Amino acid sequence: MAEDLVAEIVASVLEVLVTPGQEVEAGDTVVLLESMKMEIPVLAEEAGTIADVRVNVGDVIQAGDVIATFDDPTA
Repeated sequence: MAEDLVAEIVASVLEVLVTPGQEVEAGDTVVLLESMKMEIPVLAEEAGTIADVRVNVGDVIQAGDVIATFDDPTA
């Protein structure tokens, strides 16, 4: 089963810094959000491979929206 990276706040997507198939390390920035005139990096919680990116620059996302999914490392 894939792991989801989920938004914690309502925000606009400023930058998408990963693509499907890209490997990331824990702490790497996946997307950069803007909320209340503050830039907020969303970081990968664990190392893994990006399976899907579900946001685009300019999107307004809600708390709980899936930003990206990671491949299941056990599959």
